[in-house]
Amino acid sequence: MSRYKLTVEYDGSEFVGWQWQANGYSVQQALEEAVAAFGGEAVRVHGAGRTDAGVHAMAQCCHLDLAAAPPPETLRDALNAHLRPRRVVVLSAETVAEDFDARRSAVARIYRYRIVNRRAPLALDAKRAWRISRELDCDAMAGAARRLLGRHDFSSFRASACQAPSPIKTLDALDVTRRGEEIHLTARSQSFLHHQMRAMVGSLVWVGEGRWPEAHIDEVLAARDRRHAGPNAPPWGLYLEAVLY
Repeated sequence: MSRYKLTVEYDGSEFVGWQWQANGYSVQQALEEAVAAFGGEAVRVHGAGRTDAGVHAMAQCCHLDLAAAPPPETLRDALNAHLRPRRVVVLSAETVAEDFDARRSAVARIYRYRIVNRRAPLALDAKRAWRISRELDCDAMAGAARRLLGRHDFSSFRASACQAPSPIKTLDALDVTRRGEEIHLTARSQSFLHHQMRAMVGSLVWVGEGRWPEAHIDEVLAARDRRHAGPNAPPWGLYLEAVLY
């Protein structure tokens, strides 16, 4: 039995998320069906994290075990052939130690959220970024974001259905940068709560719109209550950018 690590890119707009779902087609299902079509093996593909419906990935990582031992390049190319025309691509495949686990071995995950701050609707970036027509104060958003750094109880930014055993997480980075009409919010942590990134972005947008002062984020964090934070940002602006090992 050989274990492989795959790095996968996908457009989440056509999927119900990473994990198998009864109500639609998932990225996990697409990969497992491609493996079966290639080698005839029924396998479980284990992901580094569960992205929601509509969320994209630039470099999702996962692992799987195969009784056959194809060269990594052969596995990559064969899976890509069977994945067409789905908008999911295996960027790379590599053999790894049998104790490698895509989720448990990860030391950090990096998410990026894209906002396009302009009056005109989106054509090329429809379902790939969140358009906000009202002018956003990027400096205020960055100041509020810095207040979220470190180890905290992030219950105010946690979905009610979150299955994490604890709401306490350490946020290593949350950068807000602007280039032209695009604003990117990039976060790094070993792990995130369900909807944490989208809830943080929605709250920071309220700061950028002037609804809240920067310091109000302290009150939201201290409340430990999801009702005190801003709305979830739409899923289509969110990208899993990298998983670090």
